[in-house]
Amino acid sequence: MSDQQQQAASPGRAFREGFVEADGFRIRYCEAGQGAPLVHLHGAGGLRLNAAHDLLATRYRVIAIEMPGFGQSAENTRTRTMPELAATIVKAADALGLDRFDLMGTSFGGKAALWLAVQHPERVRALVLEAPAAIRPSGTAPVAGTPEQMAARLYAHPERMPPLPAADPTIQAKQQRLVARLRGPDRDAELEGAMRRLDIPALVLFGTLDRVIPPEMGRYYKELLPNGHLVLVYDAGHAIGAERPEGFVEVVTDFLDRHEAFLISRAETVLHP
Repeated sequence: MSDQQQQAASPGRAFREGFVEADGFRIRYCEAGQGAPLVHLHGAGGLRLNAAHDLLATRYRVIAIEMPGFGQSAENTRTRTMPELAATIVKAADALGLDRFDLMGTSFGGKAALWLAVQHPERVRALVLEAPAAIRPSGTAPVAGTPEQMAARLYAHPERMPPLPAADPTIQAKQQRLVARLRGPDRDAELEGAMRRLDIPALVLFGTLDRVIPPEMGRYYKELLPNGHLVLVYDAGHAIGAERPEGFVEVVTDFLDRHEAFLISRAETVLHP
């Protein structure tokens, strides 16, 4: 196994697990690091810590929230829409004592993060969207299948990554039902209209070899977000932070540290090795 594979195979060792009661749910989270709070919302496959989380935790207080209905939590049959899910996450942030925080959302979690920022822009210092699934080509299907099939879609180079763990069929089915209900239309006119009025600093990242959502979707975010910036990560697939952790964290930390200065001064929009 290569050094990169070894690093990726055992991430999250510095993170501690905790739970908060919020909005009638018992919500699990994983936390590590000190500094400015950075809240992360995971993708449709659930909370899975990777090397990018470890690197970010050397600079920030990283709080990865497991959204209700994912993982070992009880099946979430109550939440009906993504705005409802975002409202629950705000209450979880309240329970964690977070007032203002940086917010990062991955894929499915990117849409939840956008809704949270739209509903409560005063709470979000800056927004990072990793391969967000808020704007999708017509007919885009969620990632599903065997671990091998999922890896082939999530990574540009699955052969370089450690194998994905086998999913518990019960958990997988529960999560798939929730995602199918909440993911919404491929183009959400209400959300896109609200994005035009969202004036917080925003960074959108897509891998150039994303096989789940074409990186060309990034141009819509750049057009819609008044204070947004788009970076394409070279030779990365959908799971950018897992596959290109050093490059991903380099650009994210640069953005979170400099906000508007990053947006003004960064001319290069493709992150090469």
